Amino acid sequence: METDEAFDFDAIDFVTSDHHFGHARISELAGRPFASVDEMNAVMIERWNALVKPDDVVLHLGDLALGPIDDSVALTAQLNGTRLLVPGNHDRVSPATQSKRAIERFRPIYEDAGWTVLPEILDGTRHGIRLLACHYPYAGDTTGVERHSTHRPDNTGIPLLHGHTHEHDFGPHGSHEFHVGVDAFGFAPIQFELIDAWLDDLHREEEKIAALVRERSAAGESTSLDELAREYGVDLGQE
Repeated sequence: METDEAFDFDAIDFVTSDHHFGHARISELAGRPFASVDEMNAVMIERWNALVKPDDVVLHLGDLALGPIDDSVALTAQLNGTRLLVPGNHDRVSPATQSKRAIERFRPIYEDAGWTVLPEILDGTRHGIRLLACHYPYAGDTTGVERHSTHRPDNTGIPLLHGHTHEHDFGPHGSHEFHVGVDAFGFAPIQFELIDAWLDDLHREEEKIAALVRERSAAGESTSLDELAREYGVDLGQE
């Protein structure tokens, strides 16, 4: 799925996803260390506000709140910062799971709690580097079924920030994806400087690959290496 929306990632201070505020069973389903949903809500609000200042901008990549939606979304009004929401499949403003009528009905609940609802896929730059953000990874799911495939970005090698999987043990994975969900980051948002470091590493690797491809192409091995370049999304700067 492609989007024409241009997004300024330079304006973002923190990124996160998959809090599931008010979801009574998420600790059981995702292996969270909380004795109750009230404890989970309180800890996540405390950890958010310990990091995020009122003038910070936070990008949330979906699955913000479940349970009785009026109550669970209202909880998030306690969170610091300017807050932007990319809908996930469990959000009541998700085009992947909700009708247009339902989205129109529920959007004011999110807005009243201080959220700006964004498109499902963000396409923009961070310090001049192309970057995508979406609730969903290019591939992978918490079940054996790839859900909502038409609401995922097309995998063309562009670095992608995502949530959805509830993985506990990684941020960066594969060649160009970064999971930002709270289950991997102590149930708190992460500073975008961590994403910057990852993008810098990717850029250095791309420069090495581009140099290799140019060298091999000059030796008459251009066909297979051009394919390699396309696979990695590397611009060789050739006419």
